[in-house]
Amino acid sequence: QVQLVESGGGLVQAGGSLRLSCAASGRTFSYYIMGWFRQAPGKEREFVAAIRWSGGSTNYADSVKGRFTISRDNAKNTVYLQMNSLKPEDTAVYYCAADGGLVPTTAPSRYNYWGQGTQVTVSS
Repeated sequence: QVQLVESGGGLVQAGGSLRLSCAASGRTFSYYIMGWFRQAPGKEREFVAAIRWSGGSTNYADSVKGRFTISRDNAKNTVYLQMNSLKPEDTAVYYCAADGGLVPTTAPSRYNYWGQGTQVTVSS
């Protein structure tokens, strides 16, 4: 199994920045893609960004492209989400996830393991 633990969420003013971390442990060698998703109250979980462990190819939602950056540290089994120029509409619980695919995918159903989530709140 794979265990994922997110950290780094919090309260930030609009225009500010946060960096989320996702520490992975367990049988991580079977899961090639790491993704970030978010879910606001009353809304469906939506894709934010994803990255491939090997090679580092990435995929971003249009809503965050140019503002958010996903990266990984293979030696630490950790994935990061650097969030800049935050907007109130970015407020959500952010989840780290892992899947066994070869391409950074966008559908939540494709991911096999999920972290507990970390709250990001952006004030106006």
